[in-house]
Amino acid sequence: MNVAPKLVVNEANVWRTKTPGGSEKWAHSPYPGTANKYFMISADTHLGPPPNLIRDRIEAKYRDRVPYMKRDENGVMWTMVEGRRPARIVETDQEGEDLYRSKAGSSASLDGDSNDLHKRMADLDLDGIDAELVFPNGAALTGFWTKDPHLMQAEFRIYNDWAEELTRPYRSRMNVAACVATGDVASAVAEVQRVAKMGYRVITVPNKPVFNSYDATDLNYNQPAFDPFWAALQDTDITVTFHVSTGADPRGAKGPGGAVLNFAVYALSTTAEPIAHLCVSGVLDRFPKLRFAAVESGIGWVPWLLDTMDEGYRKHHMWAFPKLKHGLPSDYFRSNGGATFGEDLNGLRLMDANGLQNNFCWANDYPHHEGTFPHSAQSIERQMGDLSEDARKKILGLNAARLFRFDTPAGAKI
Repeated sequence: MNVAPKLVVNEANVWRTKTPGGSEKWAHSPYPGTANKYFMISADTHLGPPPNLIRDRIEAKYRDRVPYMKRDENGVMWTMVEGRRPARIVETDQEGEDLYRSKAGSSASLDGDSNDLHKRMADLDLDGIDAELVFPNGAALTGFWTKDPHLMQAEFRIYNDWAEELTRPYRSRMNVAACVATGDVASAVAEVQRVAKMGYRVITVPNKPVFNSYDATDLNYNQPAFDPFWAALQDTDITVTFHVSTGADPRGAKGPGGAVLNFAVYALSTTAEPIAHLCVSGVLDRFPKLRFAAVESGIGWVPWLLDTMDEGYRKHHMWAFPKLKHGLPSDYFRSNGGATFGEDLNGLRLMDANGLQNNFCWANDYPHHEGTFPHSAQSIERQMGDLSEDARKKILGLNAARLFRFDTPAGAKI
């Protein structure tokens, strides 16, 4: 039995509990425990392995190169990554639900509880979540910080093996995205084929296969060199996702406002790049069954990007190649793509006018602070009161079920 945790709403989080109400008039409810609750999939949650898992299991030739965290003689925590200056981890005193989130699912903490899946299931129940699409967290994220694709792949194989074994008893509820490094195409194809045999239905890859570089000739997702990779995904029926903060952009901000700048600009906005690559390069003409999604990126930018790609395709027709076979770039996103969000009221306001009801997926981003756990029902009421019942059902669960291959309750339509 999953026992719901008792969380204290500290003062800084009281705003999360505010809601205009109104869901009592909806055909279904976002509140846990209600008889008519929506089928709800969180299309972005996080799971972190034990901090030393990768360092302990990796091949000896890589052991001294694995990124790691350490605390110095002054008690300051640092992230150590090969080829980069040490990055300080700013630790703050936390209380109430902030403290709970910091440890749940093994965030960046060294004392998280990622292996306690009974506790995790209780957290999902508390927030009304029927199933979750799970991305790496904590120590597993450091794999995305190295520029060596073979080291990255070695780290990802360890995470993929660990996550599959840990979550196997919960496979109907936990759909874990396998991590795949794409800086070497042959290695990426091999890992896709390997994780497909393990039962993975989704993978997540860096936003750029070769990052920390401005060189336009570097390997990138629009190039034909990636055709074997797309073919492997289509053949195995695996969805590819591009999560924020993967494929490190060489830019970044320090100093006043740095935390917000890095969140809003240098993390979230980078997911637009691989989405555009797929929509404009002819990849989807060659691989029409390929499914893809931007994750934790919000959705308000999607209508702008679709309009801008179409504008460029039309107005720059003399330079735009290849000529797409099935419409404009935006048509390819609508037919094959998706994007996840937690709170994005303006994005939802633009959804119907842009024909995107089938493309957006809600997520609570458990256990991250930028997510909605454990007050997702209130957040949904704040955002979705003006949507149709059909749109709420799609956004809260059915779109994710289709895009990411979840099972759905009897009678549900996807």
